[in-house]
Amino acid sequence: MKVRLTSFSEEWALMFQKEVHILSEIFGDEIIRFEHFGSTSVLGLKAKPVIDMMGIVKDIHKIDSFNEKMDALGYDVVGEYGIDGRRFFRKGGENRTHHIHIYQYDNPQIARHLIFRDYLRAHPEESTKYSCFKENLANQYENTREYSAAKKEFVTEMEQNALQWFAETKRT
Repeated sequence: MKVRLTSFSEEWALMFQKEVHILSEIFGDEIIRFEHFGSTSVLGLKAKPVIDMMGIVKDIHKIDSFNEKMDALGYDVVGEYGIDGRRFFRKGGENRTHHIHIYQYDNPQIARHLIFRDYLRAHPEESTKYSCFKENLANQYENTREYSAAKKEFVTEMEQNALQWFAETKRT
């Protein structure tokens, strides 16, 4: 898939809310809450215009029973897709609009994603640095596979900074 990096849009929050409403009706009582995370959730951050949504659920094993409904809504049902305990759904084909990451309430991936989001929201200078880095990569790579691989080390280092920030914040 081709890299589509764009400037921040207020529309992304509205797209998230609209999808929350639709998905809440599908998953019903299984959903504890939805979180908007990833680059589209951070004010001012350039992003691939794909809304990353996290659904936190009571029982991850019950989510597979919703696959037909998700398919009917236009979602690709992808399963764990490389992350144990996750259910992943993609919407929009080549012009993807949404990624839905479903985790059971006790999955450690939840904290990692949300701490990183909150770190970028609390540190605009880090968000700007990340945005510039992504823009440079988008100019070097045409497809998302190469682009994502090239940013992995940078993101991992920034995630470590976020985890340290969170630990220090918790102590005070």
